[in-house]
Amino acid sequence: MSHLITPSDLLLSLLDLLVQTLQMNESAQVTMNHFEAAIDRVIGGLEKKNKVISRLERQTVAYHESGHAVAGWFLEHAEPLLKVTIVPRGTAALGFAQYVPNENLLMTKEQLFDMTCMTLGGRAAEQVLLGKISTGAQNDLEKVTKMTWPQVAVYGFSDKVGLLSFPQREDAFEMSKPYSSETGAIIDSEVREWVAKAYDSTVKLIEEHKEQVARIAELLLEKEVQHQDDLVRVLGERPFKSSEPTNYDRFKRGFEQDDKESKETAKGGTLDDDGSSPLEPEVVPA
Repeated sequence: MSHLITPSDLLLSLLDLLVQTLQMNESAQVTMNHFEAAIDRVIGGLEKKNKVISRLERQTVAYHESGHAVAGWFLEHAEPLLKVTIVPRGTAALGFAQYVPNENLLMTKEQLFDMTCMTLGGRAAEQVLLGKISTGAQNDLEKVTKMTWPQVAVYGFSDKVGLLSFPQREDAFEMSKPYSSETGAIIDSEVREWVAKAYDSTVKLIEEHKEQVARIAELLLEKEVQHQDDLVRVLGERPFKSSEPTNYDRFKRGFEQDDKESKETAKGGTLDDDGSSPLEPEVVPA
């Protein structure tokens, strides 16, 4: 299962965290660990420490989530990974890969293709490394369908459908479709073909990096959680560099700055308005 964190999700998580933290301890400081725990709770629900999972299921979840992580790592337009975990949460989530999306107002066909491949990374990893697939990709397949159908039927990306747009109306019940049955058949065929193409591409990517997928899965089975820094040690730096700071860069830099300020304050130092330490007075010999 893969999840993108929107700014509104982050805000709601932080507000919930602050309220709970202040209720428990008025002097407590909000740290990065608390912040991540709040986000995890919003995405997957409460942690189920007593949930019984068989060894085989746990292995399947680890390889599935590793597939998401590795696929996204080597796709140029995939969202930067924040963390991947196999800690059971809520009533359904046995694990998830978590990303910090950029707030793009426009999306290209290439960007959507990479996002589709990333979402299919879990199913592909199960097929390539375990030799069998499970029901764990149901949520991923639902997301892929919702991403692909509009590309064909709404955004005019399909040459076979042409420059036509048939947005699905949510405010009214339509007794009939705004297109013929022949056009509907073309749309269905195109959606299946596009998803199949993305899946084939994802399988090839997983096969190319299957040793790394296996290594990340082993680390997940051992430690249950892997952050971006952990993936860098296994996969190396991502081969793609953004020309502009991403939301993940801002997210990470903000907490690194807060941590630096906390440490300097704890040492008795103070910070100027620009975040730098004040200059020590220079002693000039007479």
